[in-house]
Amino acid sequence: MNPDLEIRRLLDVMPASGRMRTKVTSKPEQPTVISTRSPLPWVQDQPIMINFGLWQRLSQPQRDLVILHTVSWLTTSNPFKPNLYQGLTLAGVVGAVVEGVQGDVIGLLVAAGLSAIAVTQIWRTSRSLQTELAADEAAIYVAQRRGYTETEAAQHLLSAINAIAKLEGTSLKFNQLIRCQNLRSLAGLSRTGVPETYK
Repeated sequence: MNPDLEIRRLLDVMPASGRMRTKVTSKPEQPTVISTRSPLPWVQDQPIMINFGLWQRLSQPQRDLVILHTVSWLTTSNPFKPNLYQGLTLAGVVGAVVEGVQGDVIGLLVAAGLSAIAVTQIWRTSRSLQTELAADEAAIYVAQRRGYTETEAAQHLLSAINAIAKLEGTSLKFNQLIRCQNLRSLAGLSRTGVPETYK
């Protein structure tokens, strides 16, 4: 597989927002098929690294749905969208500065601890199951504009999750198992969907 040709093909599959906000690069030394980092608002081109040696072992529809899921996750996961944890982080930082200026070590430690806890929660939310499920549904929606039916797209993404785990020599994690159950439901392969508490 020629990585340059495949990158061009993947750019055609992506929605316009994905092409503007991401950059696909070859990373043959990585042990995973595809990887990316949590999105940062000041980074113009969010990197998507692909090991094309492993990538080529997926079918084209699987590759299409995996890239669409990754791009959807990057564009929908916004750890800097204003919410409670951003407010706590800001309050902790301001508190730490004030306590540091006043020389109150205990106050400084408490404020810094508050900020650390809030930042950890922001990171966890960006990697949450709800975000992954939303990215799956967004990927399926975009795939329908690329000629797939909802059922086909869900089936290809489901098979891709299992194929990637096999290629990487890992077992499915909890979030992946829940995603697979949701995709089985969307593909019409199971009547049991994902409980609303996970969505």
